[in-house]
Amino acid sequence: MSLARTAITTNRLVLRPTSGADVGRALEIQSDWEVTRMLRMASFPPDRQAICDWFGDHQREWCAGEAYRFAVEVEGRMAGLVDIDEIAGSEGDLGYWFEKAAWGHGYAFEAAQAVVGFALENVGLSTLKSGHAADNPASGRILTKLGFTPAGTIELFSRSRGENIQQCRYALMSAR
Repeated sequence: MSLARTAITTNRLVLRPTSGADVGRALEIQSDWEVTRMLRMASFPPDRQAICDWFGDHQREWCAGEAYRFAVEVEGRMAGLVDIDEIAGSEGDLGYWFEKAAWGHGYAFEAAQAVVGFALENVGLSTLKSGHAADNPASGRILTKLGFTPAGTIELFSRSRGENIQQCRYALMSAR
């Protein structure tokens, strides 16, 4: 089943399906080490071609039901991205990243809450997983506020840091 690529609006945000036009802004956001060091799969400094290729595949992923990626706009400007990816069966992974200027304003929670609702209600997933670097407790607070429960810690390679990190894992089961 292919879901229409439509936007989600919250009280303060517009979450719209990503497009190739977002590459420049994503490159700008990921050029901040404080942002990118928390992203396990991103490279630092960011690689323009890799970001272009990644954004170029988003529409196909959406149509195939493999991933749903939303650019998060605050007052008409992309401030970050929230997505559900690694979809297999009835499970998927929640991820998000925001420019540093957006930190501490509740945007990540508000956007993630909307995308969690989309994943459970529109996509029909029953389980969501997520994780954060152990040295990023703010992300853990967002996940627990969303209703995720801790599911242990694993060691993973962080491309941005070029070393293994401890990642705290979480899970959320649908109430239906």
